[in-house]
Amino acid sequence: MTSTVQADRELDITRETCPMTFVRTRLALERLAPGQTLLVHLKGEEPLRNVPATAESQGHAVLALTTGEDGVSHLLLRRGPG
Repeated sequence: MTSTVQADRELDITRETCPMTFVRTRLALERLAPGQTLLVHLKGEEPLRNVPATAESQGHAVLALTTGEDGVSHLLLRRGPG
């Protein structure tokens, strides 16, 4: 992760399938205070497409998204105000 923002928490959902990928992400975001960050490790096209889009639609910010050579993507989210 090359972002200068340090994540407050991390979540590994690389072995989860949709819709559990966002369910677990949503639950982790709910445990954070507004403005805190969550680094999500995910794998696969469907979670890569759905998790960032759903997080944004629920008022959270996507700060960074990178994918490593191993196929694991790293998604940095900031919890929204609500």
